[in-house]
Amino acid sequence: MPTRTGAQKRAQAKGDYDAFLANCPSRRLLDRISDKWVALILAALGSDGPYRPGVDCSGEPRSMRYSELSRRLAGVGQKTLTQTLRSLERDGLLTRAVTPAVPVTVTYELTDLGLSLHHVVRGINVWAEARMDEVLANRGDYDTRLARTPAIIRAAVRRRAGLPGRRQCVVGALSLRLH
Repeated sequence: MPTRTGAQKRAQAKGDYDAFLANCPSRRLLDRISDKWVALILAALGSDGPYRPGVDCSGEPRSMRYSELSRRLAGVGQKTLTQTLRSLERDGLLTRAVTPAVPVTVTYELTDLGLSLHHVVRGINVWAEARMDEVLANRGDYDTRLARTPAIIRAAVRRRAGLPGRRQCVVGALSLRLH
């Protein structure tokens, strides 16, 4: 068996990545980057961050302080934001810079790797915003069709889709669906 260099081993492993396999690292990465907070953080740091009066930053990546990110991402909790930022830093998608001052200033900025992912996610954001009216119309059509079907068929469709039934019983902290 011939000896292989580290570069050869990495090249072989790269060819073996398959996100459809349960234990593949690329699946775990896909799981992380498909998180809604990751997409929003990338958008904010990439070019879709908060508007700054007098500064034209459209299309330019920027660094942002933790508090700016927290304000921009309405609804994100402190723990969730902190964990997400740490995981993105660990994956090399952003850098965290601490400036020793009073108070301490912490800023986050996309790396080249993060910026390359931002371009992909930005395309998804643009698609979602451009197609939202169409999706909402389709949802309304589906709900209308579903409302016209007999109750027995609706129950079967709801069970198949994993949606809760009409009656729901809560026992302690355990919620049971009755069908």
